[in-house]
Amino acid sequence: MLIVAGEIPEQSCVPVPRDRRGRMVLARGEATGHAHVVGGPGLTLVADRDNPALMWIDVPSHGRVTHEEHGPISLPAGQYRVVRQREYIPGAWRPVAD
Repeated sequence: MLIVAGEIPEQSCVPVPRDRRGRMVLARGEATGHAHVVGGPGLTLVADRDNPALMWIDVPSHGRVTHEEHGPISLPAGQYRVVRQREYIPGAWRPVAD
């Protein structure tokens, strides 16, 4: 899930490395191996230097999120924080498995 970010903390962020296929991966499915991938002209994906699970996307003009199991999701220009969905199991929260 993406939420609009007030501002990306650039001083504490580093670029997220692309995967072997050259994609910017937001999340990889543990169950299926499918990935949520972001792309677009001039788009950057960064993560917190000390906590790589905290990620932000800077979309200068437009972008989109793609996944093998659903249609693309358009992203208008803006800055977004990547938030991993969680689900409640009795006594705890865990990341949603894909």
